[in-house]
Amino acid sequence: MRGRVKWIDGLTMLGEAGSGHAVVMDGPPELGGRNLGVRPMEMLLLGLGGCTQVDVLLILRKARQRVLDCVVELEAERAAEDPKVFTRIHIHYVLTGWGLDPKRVEQAIRLSAEKYCSASIMLGATATITHDFEIREVSPDEIEGVR
Repeated sequence: MRGRVKWIDGLTMLGEAGSGHAVVMDGPPELGGRNLGVRPMEMLLLGLGGCTQVDVLLILRKARQRVLDCVVELEAERAAEDPKVFTRIHIHYVLTGWGLDPKRVEQAIRLSAEKYCSASIMLGATATITHDFEIREVSPDEIEGVR
């Protein structure tokens, strides 16, 4: 895996991933940034959300669970002193589907946290990471037009 971060101006940077995709990052105005992109630490948090969401969706797909939508909400706290690492992260999964088994959802989240999600395991070295979930049940009649 490779990446490249090019400084543009002020604190604005262009991050380019080995996959060919790019993202703009920037710092806050009070530090000289122009607020043109996400903060680098926000990228880490979003990466965690994406990593665990992929795991959970793949695990639930293998378990033949009918997931129509999945949102991962993240809330984090950072240390007051440098290095301002994450100290606490809470991950809330909102799964919408038909006939979702709460035990399967809980198992998928646990497997992601403990075995598959590299981002979660790395960030767990400095942060206490907690999880919870909610299931939003839809009826078969409501499925038309939804993923």
